[in-house]
Amino acid sequence: MQNLSNWERKVIFKIKTFYMETTRTLLYTATAVEVPSAPVIKLRTNRGMLKYILLSFITLGIYGIVVMSHISTEINTIASKHDYRNTTHYCLMVFLLSWLTAGIYPLVWWSNISSRIGYELSYRNLPYKFGAGHFWGWDFFGSLILVGPFIFLHQFFKAMNILCRHYNERG
Repeated sequence: MQNLSNWERKVIFKIKTFYMETTRTLLYTATAVEVPSAPVIKLRTNRGMLKYILLSFITLGIYGIVVMSHISTEINTIASKHDYRNTTHYCLMVFLLSWLTAGIYPLVWWSNISSRIGYELSYRNLPYKFGAGHFWGWDFFGSLILVGPFIFLHQFFKAMNILCRHYNERG
């Protein structure tokens, strides 16, 4: 820098000044930009009990595993930002943990995911009521009257559709 002429020093000074002003303007502009609240990824909102049962029957259970895998991932996407919990992936629960615990862990998993969906519905002030009581009342004890699990699946998918729709609109 010592061997530069006055003209070269003035050019370098102007370049530095321009860079600093441009950077300041860019930073100011970047802070003024409003970040959209809607998420980039749109979650599915078209789940239904009848479709779930029929396609699971036709595909020998593969459709049911795929749908529940998506739901276990989507509830983590929706709720993990503020409740700091993580629902175990459905495939891990079905293929590994249910065998290791002699069928106890799936009961715990269904109760936990139902509770988490119910908490998320109330956190977002959505008018639909759902929770672990629905699982224990309709799916577990409702199996005694044969229609209970179907009622639970309908309520479960309806609650997830409401949550996903709200998440798609507001994040």
